[in-house]
Order: sequence, then C-alpha cells, then structure tokens
Amino acid sequence: TGAPVEKREIPMYFFRITHYAEELLGALDGMSGWPEQVKLMQKNWIGKSEGVRIGFPYELNNERKTLWVFTTRADTLMGTTFCAVAAEHPIAAWAAEKNPEIGKFVEECKRGTVLEAELAQIEKKGMSTGMFVTHPISGEKIPVWVGNYVLMSYGEGAVMGVPAHDERDFEFALKYGLPIPQVIQVGEAKFDDRKWYAWYDEKGPGQCVNSGKYDGLGFQAAVNAVAADLKAKNLGEKQVQWRLRDWGLSRQRYWGCPIPIVHCAACGDVPVPDDQLPVKLPEDLVPDGTGNPLAKLPAFYETTCPSCGKPAKRETDTMDTFVDSSWYFARYACPGQDKSMVDERAKYWMAVDQYIGGIEHAILHLLYSRFFQRAMRDEGLLPGISEPFTNLLTQGMVLAETYYRDTPEGRREWVHPSEVQVERDAKGKFLSAKKPDGTAVVFDGIGTMSKSRNNGVDPQLLIEKYGADTARFFIIFASPPTSTLEWSDEGVDGSYRFLKRLWNYGLNFSAGKAGPANKEIRREIHAVLKQANYDLGKHQFNTVASAAMKMLNALEKLPGVKNDTTTEGLSILLRLLSPITPHACHALWRELGFGEDIMQAPWPEPEAAALEQDEIEFVIQINGKKKGTLKAPKSLDQQGLEQLVRASDLIKKYIGEQAIRKIIIVPGKLINIVV
Repeated sequence: TGAPVEKREIPMYFFRITHYAEELLGALDGMSGWPEQVKLMQKNWIGKSEGVRIGFPYELNNERKTLWVFTTRADTLMGTTFCAVAAEHPIAAWAAEKNPEIGKFVEECKRGTVLEAELAQIEKKGMSTGMFVTHPISGEKIPVWVGNYVLMSYGEGAVMGVPAHDERDFEFALKYGLPIPQVIQVGEAKFDDRKWYAWYDEKGPGQCVNSGKYDGLGFQAAVNAVAADLKAKNLGEKQVQWRLRDWGLSRQRYWGCPIPIVHCAACGDVPVPDDQLPVKLPEDLVPDGTGNPLAKLPAFYETTCPSCGKPAKRETDTMDTFVDSSWYFARYACPGQDKSMVDERAKYWMAVDQYIGGIEHAILHLLYSRFFQRAMRDEGLLPGISEPFTNLLTQGMVLAETYYRDTPEGRREWVHPSEVQVERDAKGKFLSAKKPDGTAVVFDGIGTMSKSRNNGVDPQLLIEKYGADTARFFIIFASPPTSTLEWSDEGVDGSYRFLKRLWNYGLNFSAGKAGPANKEIRREIHAVLKQANYDLGKHQFNTVASAAMKMLNALEKLPGVKNDTTTEGLSILLRLLSPITPHACHALWRELGFGEDIMQAPWPEPEAAALEQDEIEFVIQINGKKKGTLKAPKSLDQQGLEQLVRASDLIKKYIGEQAIRKIIIVPGKLINIVV
C-alpha cells in the first residue's frame, strides 16, 4: 500500500517447520507430478547451504565475546576487510546507545525491506560502529559496520565483508573506501579493484592467492583447510544452514482461528482442554481499525485457568489464515465429523490426486500444506501419507489493460478500461486515452486483473450478454491453463460466433437429408479426437477447444446431411466440448435425440478402423527441394509408386525432358526424385 514498514520484536507462536526442512527438501526430487518451477522455488526457499561458521573474537566492556558469521565461501576468508551486522544485532544496539547518529541509521534500517531480492537491489548503506573484531587466522583488526543489506534472519545477523568476491560487499567497500584485496584467481583474468567482474565470486575454477598458507588451493580444498584450522582454535567448523525459518503464525487481528492458550499468573501458559475446543470468536465484535480488537474485549479474554481455576487471560492472537488452508482438503473428505480433525474417510481419500492453484502460492500455501501433512502424519491423524498433492497444476493469471489518473489531492485513481476512450494510430499503436468527459488518463500497461487496479471483468456482465458457455469457451481457448491470459473483447466475440455456428449446425442437422457416409471426414474427426484426448491428459485444454473447432469445420463440409458420418461426428463433438460449454451441449444432445443427459454418455474414444487411410499423402522433392505433395493408394508397392511418380503431371511439370536418375522413397512420408 505504500505505508511505512516498521519492524518490532513481539512475542509470537510458531510451528516448527524447520524440523522438517531436510525431508521437505529431499522429497521434492521424487515429486514428478509437480512443475519444475514450483519445486525449484521451494528448494530455494528452504535454502540448504553447506558452509562454515566462523568466529571473530572481540572485547566489549572488558568481556571477551565472539561475532559469529556463516559463509559458503570460507575459501575467501583471507580477503575479509570488514564485518557488517544487521540493524537488530546486539552490536548495532550497543553502537546506537553510544552514538545518536548510528541510532538514527539503525531505526532507518528497521523500516526497510526484509526481502532478500529487494536487499540485493537497494543502495548499500552503512555506518561504522567504531568497534573492531580480530581476524581468526591472521589476527588483524577488522572494523565492524552496521549495514542495511544484512538480514538478522539469515545466519546470525552478521556477514564477513569480502569485497573482491561478493558483489554486495564490493559495492559497500567501494562506497566507503574500504580495501578490496584479491584472494581468488580465475585463470588468467586480470583483477581490477575498481570494477566488478562476475568471475570475482566464482567457486569452481579459481585458486587462492594472497592467502598465505592457503595459496594454490582450489575451492573445496581451501574450505576444508580453513574449517580445520578454525576448529583447532575453537573459532568455527563446517555447518549446514537453512534459509527456512519457523512459521510465525500469530496475528493481531479478529479473523482467524483463536490460539487455544490461557495465560495464568500461577500456572503459566496452559493449553485449552480438548473438551473446551474450539475456542470461538465473538460474533458481535466490530473492529475499529486500531490494534487487535480481541485485546479490547474483556468478555473474550477474561477467563479462568483450566488447571487451577483462578482468573486468567485468554490469548488474543489469532492464527495465520494459512493454517486453515493447509489442511482443508483433508477435512473435505469427512464432513459432519465433530469429534476430531479428520477421520477414516480422510485416510481413504488422501492424497489429493490433482491440485490446482496459482504459482503465487509456491512457497507459502503449498510449502505449508506439505509441512502440515507431515505433522498430521506424525500425530497419527493421517499415518503413512507424507505429501498432500500428487499432481499440481499452476494456472496462469488473467491480464487486462490498466489506466489511472492523478487526483487533485495527490491520490492515484484507477479507471476501469470500459470507461476509457483510447486513440490509436493506423498500426494500432497507443496514442492517448481519456474518460468520456475529456479527462486525460494514463495508460499503465497490461497488468493482472485486480480490485486494487480496477481492471477486472465482471463475469455476470459477460453471462448476461453472451451466456456462460461463451465466457467459459473463451477463457479455455485463449491460452494454455499454465500461461497468462490477456483479456480481449474481440476474442469473446469470436468464441460467441463459434458457438452460434455449432447451434446453427445442430438446427440444420435435425432437418438434414440422408446421404452417403464419408470415410475421409470420419477419419479426420477421429484423428482430431485422438489428439484432443492426448492433450486432455496433458492439461492442454486450449487445444481441446480448438479441436472442437476443427471437428465443426469438418462436419460443415457436409451441410444439410444427416448420415452415419455426421451423426457420429456431432455426437463426438458435443461430448468433447461438454466440459467446456455444458449448457449448449446438453441442450443439443437432448434436442437432437442423442440421449437425456450428455453427462451420462461415455467419453468418446478414437477407433483404429476409422483412422485407417486408403491413400497416403507423400511429400514430393526434386533433388532434395520440396515441390508439392502426391496422394497414392496405400496398397501400392515400391514399383507401383515409382510408376505413379513417373506418370504424375506434377513431376512432369518440374523436370520437363530431364531424365530421372533415381527415385528415393521414405515409406509413408516422402519421395525424392533425383534428376
């Protein structure tokens, strides 16, 4: 929303998802029914890093302490010229108390982003704390800075600055005039401490230089040697770190599941007994937009301790709503159950065979659901079931044009595309846009349909104008389900015209006259059906919609004819199309006498006999260059094919009086004439 972000430390409840980090990561490789993109996003989010924990000793108030950092590049340790700590680190708090300017900077950092991708892009800022730590190998004094690009949530909230071999450290050191010594050499590449090169931070082919006893060692050998030396000094060792953090589920708001804990002065934090669950939210509460409304309602939080019976306070935090969405699919399997979360029916139905959801849920909902399934497994609720979803399809987003105007009050007001008059040049390039009253608006490109940008399309308006089937057909036909869909009113009109053609064909079919069957059209319909069924299995629904169009095109080659070919073909077409446009297909199915309910009809399957061809179409080449095609009876042997080729008008046209030296035949595909 653009509102300022402030970080605070508050007491919270957590689910220990990190307990399952290794299992959640390892299982991804065996999940063949999930998109690779989603699995990669989860792997990166879980973020297993094998590296070294390194200690930099220092003294503070006559007390010996150690600043701990974690790095995957221990081979660059000898290039450390500074250490940087996060704004929330105890050293930063100590420095802020000593220096008001540092205090202001620390507060500024706390209002910044916590996203690693954004931290990589922001301008690197820092302030020296005036404190020094000791390099664990060389014994040199290393200055400590507070850096706005250091996350308290990763490692231990501190990094060793190796500016020659880490791009963020390089930017920081360049800005503040810190040394940038080279300690890794890659091939013959020339080093320049004023310019960043990608090879600076490469792991594999480089060797240590300017690193004393480690000179000449490659990446892994250097890491092993550094880790061994640090361990001997009790200043470090090899370690595995995870980017994944425990799931903080506390929310200070009304909606969400109440956390079933009672705080008692005598007994501490006491779980609400099972026979008093669930704790229900008050239904007469009206939030006023300031703070946690439940914390202002004595009728809710005043209670007695389940253990000792003395007055106590009910927890007012509610759970993250992702908690509910992490197991609802299992609950769906056992409606009416009021004694437990799930029962035997969930054990029977789980796991979900096919799950559909947006790519935006890849590292929250989908990861939380995988964790929750394991938690329920280990609690004996769903024994033996580790993964919630066997197959996953992530559908694309619907896009539309976005427009806005700036109000006199300085607000950005989003204008619905239907309220905008757009001027374009002869080639369709955007020139200007305005509202009907002449107010100019700004075109902000194509964006995801959303309430906040006021660029959504109301399905009800589409249904009133075109009918539900048209809306359904356009959405399916416009793009594959995993791709984004750019909304187009012209595309909706095209879908409407197709369905009108289908309806009109049905009307003419009912009054059609008998005629001979057509083997070629029957073969065409069954060939299209074979491909459509394959595409269905691959979730390529847009090509199934286009297959229906191809079938109608084939049937329209026999207008006004009602025979075995058109009867079978129309029956196949209606059944294939019925999941996309159920209303029109059901009505035509019944009116044309195919049956009472199309949903009860068997799914169409292609017949091998229908796919048989009497003729084969060969591509014709002359001296390796394509010149056309030639149809030949399937029964012809090689000698017969050669005779047909020599007699063909197509061949005579291109070779004239030239002699044919050789005829090369690729069975069922190609004939090449060498002249």
